[in-house]
Amino acid sequence: MNRAVRRVATSYVLLLPSLIGVGCFLLVPIGVVLWLSLHSWNLLGPMEFSGLANWRAVLGDREFGHSLLVTLALTAMVVPVQTALGFGVASLLAGRGRGGTVLRVVYALPWMCAPVAVGVVWQWIFAPTGGALSAVLGRRVEWLSSPVLALPCVAAVLVWMNVGYVALFFVAGIRAIPGEILDAGALDGATGWRRTRWLVLPLLRPTMFFVLATGVLTAFQTFDAVYALTRGGPDHRTDVVAMRLYSEAFDAARPGRAAVIAVVMFAVMFAITFAQHRYFRNRTGYEY
Repeated sequence: MNRAVRRVATSYVLLLPSLIGVGCFLLVPIGVVLWLSLHSWNLLGPMEFSGLANWRAVLGDREFGHSLLVTLALTAMVVPVQTALGFGVASLLAGRGRGGTVLRVVYALPWMCAPVAVGVVWQWIFAPTGGALSAVLGRRVEWLSSPVLALPCVAAVLVWMNVGYVALFFVAGIRAIPGEILDAGALDGATGWRRTRWLVLPLLRPTMFFVLATGVLTAFQTFDAVYALTRGGPDHRTDVVAMRLYSEAFDAARPGRAAVIAVVMFAVMFAITFAQHRYFRNRTGYEY
């Protein structure tokens, strides 16, 4: 065995633990979900092959289409706002010393808390009677029971949870920008908003891509906060895709249809992430 073959064999041996992990925890579950989408099962009786029946039932279901639109609307509400606020917070924290470290920890605390626990706290805040927000306003408002306000309230909670997480990445990105570039820009008159617009934001393209991609994926898979706050109501106005998947799998005992929903979720998230990657493809490297 020559040196090149030994080198390749050694490489694959070193990669083997990771390949086993990818196979067991990524490829095998995807295969099981695809296989389950072709079968009918009520979680108790025998499993029967049903072909594309589950696919036809889910793709022709108006409620599933509605939940997909609700999820897209929630994502459109959450991602731009949390990205803008996260960048604003990061701009304030990037240049601070020890105080900035403490503030970064404080901002990240909501993201580290359990979503269900956060949902319970915000349920009390949004409670129409005895709730903190209604008490401050001095009037009763059906925050989570109103078909108009329920989804924006859920979006506000998700933004509150994720702003600190987003800010941490922007802080790291801002601190990674070479100081000589910013100094050169200052000499050319790039200060204030012009500095941010023409220097900082272009150099934060890699961070922006990561924040937007993970933000979309997280928002699209939202379940815990919605379950704790509204359970998909009122009038299915917060019935996101993850809630629909849960309902099909456990409430209706139709895991085959739930598997179809999971595959559709994966396809939509992959398409959005691919589009983001295409947009940032030529914009994710620093050119000095």
